[in-house]
Parts: sequence; C-alpha cells; structure tokens
Amino acid sequence: MMFEHPTSLRRAAIGGLAVLAAACSGTGAQLPPATYGDGSVVPSEEYTIGPLDEITIHVWRNPELSADKVRVRPDGRLTIPLVQDIPAVGKTATQLQDYIAGELSKYIEQPIVSVIVNTPEGNFTQQVRIIGATPQPASLPYRANMTALDAMIAVGGLGEFAAGNRAKLIRLERETGTQAEYRLRLSDLIRKGDASANVMLKPGDTIIIPESRF
Repeated sequence: MMFEHPTSLRRAAIGGLAVLAAACSGTGAQLPPATYGDGSVVPSEEYTIGPLDEITIHVWRNPELSADKVRVRPDGRLTIPLVQDIPAVGKTATQLQDYIAGELSKYIEQPIVSVIVNTPEGNFTQQVRIIGATPQPASLPYRANMTALDAMIAVGGLGEFAAGNRAKLIRLERETGTQAEYRLRLSDLIRKGDASANVMLKPGDTIIIPESRF
C-alpha cells in the first residue's frame, strides 16, 4: 500500500480546504449511520482497476497461461502469456476476466479466467483522502464497506487539537456531477464511541478535519 507523505498532504490541505469548501454545492447534511436497522452493512460499489494495481490472473487448467501478482503498468495495460498489452484500467475484475477469456479463446477452447485485485494502488477515484488535523494524513485505497471509523483508524485518529465534530466529507455525486458536503461527528465517533456517528464511505471521498479555534 502506498501512502502520500504527511508533510505534502498537510501543505495540500491548507489550499485544499478553501478550494473544496468553495466548490461544494451541498448543505452540510448529516449522512445516515453505517448500518441498516438489522445491523447489515451497506453494499459497496464494485472496484475498478487503476494503474499500478497488483493483479493475479488464473486460467483454469492452464497454469502456464496464468500470471501471479502482475502489476498494471502506468499506461494502464498489462501483459500475460499469449496476450500482450491488455487494457486493464477502468475495468472491473469481472470485465477484465471476460476480456482476457475472449482473447485466450483464439488459442484455447472455452478458457475460464478469474481475476483478483491483490493490492489496489493507482486509481485515485477509488481512494479515500483524509487531510487536516490528524497524525497521518493519507490517501487510502477504498475497500468494500469502508467506513469513517476504518479510515480514521488507518490515519491514527484525530490530532490533539482536532475539531472532529466540525469535520466535513466532500463527495462527488456521480448522478449530477456536482460536489456535496456532509457533516461528520468524528469526535463523537472516536472519543465517545457513538456508533451513530459512523458513516459509509464511497470511492473518491475526501474527509477534511479542521483544528479547534482558540
């Protein structure tokens, strides 16, 4: 997993806070808690592959055509035996395995292909960014059913002077193409253990944590 350097992220946060705040069209609404009434988690969107992702490709009954831990190149392509320059970026694992199966069908009969994304690294639209008053600002690869609590644990929680209940989540609403702003109660979540303050994240979310005003 690759993290951005904390110093560079803190510098980016200074300018990013103003830019993101100005760009938001939302009203600062509160997101619903991360669980439904029955305790089940909200299903997540399917991951799309990005540059530098590490992928394992298995061709059933044809191990010589399989590829273990192959890296997607910066140009968005990868190569396996018999198939060169496979366009991988932007595809889901299912779409990629269907594409590879189609190419391999030129050489073998009815190939069965499976694709596993081992380490998601390069797709920025599939990452969650946490900037501001936290010990380790970072850009984290999104994973299924990721919550605000998961993200905060990964960056070491809130900073000493963090105003966690004034934190904001910036999200691109794909249906409208606009940015929306939501309130987060991170202090209640982390320091009081209030589960109702935990929310589901989506790929591309940015969490901004301001410092307390003295």
